[in-house]
Amino acid sequence: MEVGRRGGSRSSLSQINVTPLVDVMLVLLTIFMITAPMLDQGIKVNLPEVSHAQTLAQSHEPLVVSVTRKGTIAVGHSRVNTPEKLVPVLKQILKGTPGREVFLEADRDVPYGHVVQVMAAMRRAGVQKLGMVSQEPKP
Repeated sequence: MEVGRRGGSRSSLSQINVTPLVDVMLVLLTIFMITAPMLDQGIKVNLPEVSHAQTLAQSHEPLVVSVTRKGTIAVGHSRVNTPEKLVPVLKQILKGTPGREVFLEADRDVPYGHVVQVMAAMRRAGVQKLGMVSQEPKP
């Protein structure tokens, strides 16, 4: 025996229960809101595009710090063996020019940890603008 409305005909339920869908979407939204800040670990850098024919105007000649394959650190005519000895040398050179650009060029065979130690020593010496030197690959 069929039970229905209006004259005994059976009608189908045409509504979808959206409560489980809303629950799942809220859980996913919460997960994404919590994990999204953790995913931003890189450094965003907007590099300028400069052709080789152009030159950039500089107020001071940039200072170049070189790290040789053997780990020796050279700044101008000074040579030091450890990053700790680099700090007073750089402080003396940068005295009076706090915004001076400093470039770090390291041999490709120097361990990454040593390069990072040199960069940290440069920061302790007061270097604010630090650039890395590389060369273009040969065709």
